[in-house]
Amino acid sequence: MCKHILNAQVSIRSPCCRQWFDCAQCHADTQDHQLKQTMEMVFACKKCKKCFRKDMNEFDESDEFCPNCDNHFVLEAREPKMKLEVEGEDARVDSRMLRDERVKQKEALMSLWEDEGEATRLG
Repeated sequence: MCKHILNAQVSIRSPCCRQWFDCAQCHADTQDHQLKQTMEMVFACKKCKKCFRKDMNEFDESDEFCPNCDNHFVLEAREPKMKLEVEGEDARVDSRMLRDERVKQKEALMSLWEDEGEATRLG
């Protein structure tokens, strides 16, 4: 699972070390050498799990799909974005943070000897 590109549809085989990576940044994070540039790339589709080769010199719009399952693997990359939110700020989203202070005040004022409401419960 790539942490740089969230919607990666294929894995790419690196021509220098012959290992599979989801993006060039994943290769740079884990390897101590530069990624070798090549015009013939080997892909592994994440949908059908089959491998295929593409020549980048002759790459066409029809080559944006897996030849085995027609999965569209050339997409605009969705990268994770940092976001700061305050938990419980909106009651419509998270109502766990709400509490009714009036109920606690009423319970705190009642003593053990007061029987307000007890007679109505007995019927």
